[in-house]
Amino acid sequence: MPDPMPLPAGASRHDPLRDPWVPAMRRALAEAAAATGTGDVPVGAVLLGPGGSGGPVLAAGRNEREATGDPTAHAELLALRAAAARRGEWRLSGCTLVVTLEPCTMCAGAAVLSRVDRVVYGAVDPKAGAAGSLWDVLRDRRLNHRPEVIPGVLAADCARLLTDFFGPFRRT
Repeated sequence: MPDPMPLPAGASRHDPLRDPWVPAMRRALAEAAAATGTGDVPVGAVLLGPGGSGGPVLAAGRNEREATGDPTAHAELLALRAAAARRGEWRLSGCTLVVTLEPCTMCAGAAVLSRVDRVVYGAVDPKAGAAGSLWDVLRDRRLNHRPEVIPGVLAADCARLLTDFFGPFRRT
């Protein structure tokens, strides 16, 4: 069904749920882009301190599995570890994890265990996503902590970065 209220060229709809997270997602996208320099999949994350979308950036991370040879060196885990070290506390209550790709089961589990208040992500990961795509670890009622989940922030930009990275591999 066509949009009953088309927007003028160059205009965009205001999205009160996602718009506040755009600056943090742009920072995560910059981290993701830097990962390609080491041959890593371009996923980036930032951990915001208390204050919601206006909270300070406590830490940032990008995938470093290829760079380090560490299978757990996902952007989310690196950001969570750095933020916990900076705060001197493993409980990251009040904090928000912003990541360019829907977290996998390992990273979703770490978000739950670290007690972040919310997880904001860009692109959906239908093959390994654990925030509603393949699994839903973040909202599993059997767990003792369930962060708020805000999907789809700059989703097209986040997906494009991954598509551009994987494009050459798919053409051969």
